[in-house]
Amino acid sequence: MTPATKLLDKAGVSYQLHRYTHDPQAESYGTEAADKLGLAHGRVYKTLLATTENGELLVAVVPVTDKLNLKALATAAKVKKTAMADPGAAQRSTGYLVGGISPLGQKKRLRTFIDASATNWPTVYISGGRRGLEIELSADDLRQHTSAHLCELCRD
Repeated sequence: MTPATKLLDKAGVSYQLHRYTHDPQAESYGTEAADKLGLAHGRVYKTLLATTENGELLVAVVPVTDKLNLKALATAAKVKKTAMADPGAAQRSTGYLVGGISPLGQKKRLRTFIDASATNWPTVYISGGRRGLEIELSADDLRQHTSAHLCELCRD
């Protein structure tokens, strides 16, 4: 179906797909998913890409209710500074369109960081690789299949 679901299927990971009709006028892809699926907003995670001072792209997975703290990401990545990545660069690197970027099955594997709050839920929801498709899986499976680091990414 998508590179993300193919990766999970190949690895034998237990997950559920949730579909909804995406509204092109929606202001926030993540809150739209939470609202349309009737989920607690804190349980739905967005995939953001940032760039370091050396041009390395990083993946940050954070709750849709929170804002990524770029300094916290820089600290976790052990770099001096991070900034939000150019959407075009994010799309080229991941192979996904903005609003449908999944942390799983990206074209190029990038260093990935997941906000530690994901472990507070039995399962979390992430983009399935296109707008209107969410994958529900355990935070541990998400971490394992992205080789991610769990850390505080939304602190002030």
